[in-house]
Amino acid sequence: MNKTHYSSVSEFVFLGLSTSRPVQQFLLVFSLVIFLMIVLGNFLVILTVILDSRLHSSMYFLLANLSFIDFCLSTLTVPKVVYDLHTGNQAISFRECVIQIFVLHFLGGCEMVLLIAMALDRYVAICKPLHYLTIMSPRTCTVLLCGAWVIGFIHSVAQLAFVVHLPFCGPNEIDSFFCDLPRFIKLACADTYVLEFIITANSGFISLGTFLLLIVSYIYILVTVWKHSSGGLSKALSTLSAHITVVVLFFGPCFFVYMWPFPPVPLDKYFAILNFMVTPILNPIIYTLRNKDMMMAMRRLSSRVLHLKRNP
Repeated sequence: MNKTHYSSVSEFVFLGLSTSRPVQQFLLVFSLVIFLMIVLGNFLVILTVILDSRLHSSMYFLLANLSFIDFCLSTLTVPKVVYDLHTGNQAISFRECVIQIFVLHFLGGCEMVLLIAMALDRYVAICKPLHYLTIMSPRTCTVLLCGAWVIGFIHSVAQLAFVVHLPFCGPNEIDSFFCDLPRFIKLACADTYVLEFIITANSGFISLGTFLLLIVSYIYILVTVWKHSSGGLSKALSTLSAHITVVVLFFGPCFFVYMWPFPPVPLDKYFAILNFMVTPILNPIIYTLRNKDMMMAMRRLSSRVLHLKRNP
């Protein structure tokens, strides 16, 4: 990076979610409790999938990786929010802000591809059950996962390549609780109209395209099941409802942030709470409570832990 471009601004200041001290205290407790639940919930899913051999299939392999990405997304922002609310120091260095943007888009791109892989897994399981083990082999899952990480990396690098040499000379206040490209670009001391359009269009169209692809795939699955057996439609709908819920919760805030990046009232930061605090805790609940195999595996894990405590 050319440091002469950034000599005037060495850090940014978050305006946060509220200036009211009572509200900040509530948000501090809320964020801390939610983060602990996110850590426990997602690591419980990961450990259950790793330790229970009955869950060593493509569906649970992808689910464990989704839990890991959700944990990383929350860790990227929520601990910083807790620290800022506790200390009142809401500053973030220029370098840390850029790193946060990079990791955010990296993980976001990974999760989009992972959701597509999970939709493919459900399509094969429901529409081609006899070929499921052949198509969704461990090698296929590994390729899909590696593809998700590579695409996420390329997407993040492509986004930052547009803004890495922008000059920043002030102001340095970001009306949010984390760094993201739309408000980051807005602070540049240059005409960024075209750049803003390119960045928001890039992320917006990628989000919209992925969302439509997922919805179309779910509709195709349901129509295929309905044509073959009307009785199996309710079972397929029950299976896919968890996936559809996760997709809507993940992409909803993305549409708002990138397809309307500068609303008159900064509602985007409140919608971002869904991605960083709500969705990461709902994913383990949705996939666990609606899945008998996961529930039984967790019971076996808990009984094993209790047995070890009683017989050290």
